[in-house]
Amino acid sequence: MPYFEDGAFRFITRMLQRSGLGDQTYLHPSLHDIPPRCCLSSSRDEAEQVIFAAMDDLLANTGINPGDIDILVTNCTAFNPTPSMADIIVNKYKLRDDVRSVHISGMGCSAGVISLEVARNLLQAAPRGARALVVSTETTSLINYTGKNLAMLLPAALFRMGAATVLLSTSRSKSRFRLTHIVRTLTAAQDRAYRCAYQEEDEEGQTGVNLSKDLVAIAGETLKANIVAIGSVVLPPSEKLLFALSLVARKVLGKKIKLYVPDFRTAFEHFCIHAGGRAVIDAVQSSLCLSDENVEPSRMTLHRFGNTSSSSLWYELAYIEAKRRTQKGDRLWMVGFGSGFKCNSAVWECIRSPSDSTVGAPWADSIHQYPVNI
Repeated sequence: MPYFEDGAFRFITRMLQRSGLGDQTYLHPSLHDIPPRCCLSSSRDEAEQVIFAAMDDLLANTGINPGDIDILVTNCTAFNPTPSMADIIVNKYKLRDDVRSVHISGMGCSAGVISLEVARNLLQAAPRGARALVVSTETTSLINYTGKNLAMLLPAALFRMGAATVLLSTSRSKSRFRLTHIVRTLTAAQDRAYRCAYQEEDEEGQTGVNLSKDLVAIAGETLKANIVAIGSVVLPPSEKLLFALSLVARKVLGKKIKLYVPDFRTAFEHFCIHAGGRAVIDAVQSSLCLSDENVEPSRMTLHRFGNTSSSSLWYELAYIEAKRRTQKGDRLWMVGFGSGFKCNSAVWECIRSPSDSTVGAPWADSIHQYPVNI
């Protein structure tokens, strides 16, 4: 990138070395040009590459026809073309003219869980057996930053190409998981949280996303608020009691008493923590007292694919399935973080073990190499 000065070059090199990303992550060809060729057409091509590939796999694995899709929910934070991303999919796959389509923009890396909630709500109002398609992606070419602000260069070290498509239905037939809970936490009323991931222009008019030094701390605070809400519906009575007792003791005796952190491993067998970066995964692991095995899907997804934004949670679920770790009755917790600042959780119950033909498609060429030591 010829616009890098020596200081910026050393910074981005150091960030790449510490990021936890491997050497097989993906960037759009436009970013390999010198100088990078970032424009509307390259962003459209990037979105179509990953979305159409994921869509083709989903249709092949499920055996459904595009005309059987009743609801379509898409999300992408930065790339919002006209016609919309949902319209691109309708046009490509010739979905019905009465399909209920929604596109969600600007919601950051946690938008995948928001899309799930929108799809679930629409399904609840649809006839029995209706199908909803959720498509989550992010473009890297449109948000490429060419300025000198180090905080705005950081996304280049973390974000990569990726997309996921998910089919939901009110019918249990062929379903592998049941969505049991969604809990969303938003702290945008606080200025510090609102600006911790902020798209803006730098002093020279170059547009990029400014990632605050407070981001990890804010993510931890938002997570705490989210786990209080999610804990009330998923934790066993013994963990709730211990937490309640510590809360009472803390109020009576002051901050000298450390608040008890519930053991969420008593509620879940699997964890999908947004692969936003090594520091984010470290912070969540420490806050929830999780084992290295609990966060393995997140670290390996970050290493293999990078931060693919809202789709990263599905790459992590695919990793768990590719490792043949899911069994009927297992519970899984997805935790997504996004600008605003948001922490959104989705809880799933495995109701059917996956078949060999549908397991871990994005990991098919590399699962045998993982886990790796990072």
